[in-house]
Amino acid sequence: MTMSTTRRAVLATGAAGTAALLAGCGGGGDSGSDTNSTPRGTGTGRGGEALARTADIPVGGGKIFKDQKVVVTQPQEGDFKAFSAVCTHRACLVTTVEDGTINCPCHGSKFSVTDGAVAHGPAQRPLPAEQITVSGNSIRLA
Repeated sequence: MTMSTTRRAVLATGAAGTAALLAGCGGGGDSGSDTNSTPRGTGTGRGGEALARTADIPVGGGKIFKDQKVVVTQPQEGDFKAFSAVCTHRACLVTTVEDGTINCPCHGSKFSVTDGAVAHGPAQRPLPAEQITVSGNSIRLA
């Protein structure tokens, strides 16, 4: 076996392993089901899904919906916002909302409950906004 053959074999094996690892990281939530696997923006699978009642979202805080990978906040009374719950640093799911920030446990990134902006790195990009509708006391994915 020549050096170039060995190098090609190692690179091919490494590429296959990386692809498998990335595929594993893109899975759904802990529920074991694949009901929310439709990508956002396709117009199917998520539209109109009820998330919570307005009373479930504390003023100045928020609530994380792990299965939907969405966090809903209420920065001020009656003002509801929604953001992706996937951290823009390394794609971990955020786990808490407290003291005016949405917090990622993996590397300590924090995001504003008001607009998803980075409040503390290492993340450098804000959490993307998600579309919700508030009707009466119901909050739904748009």
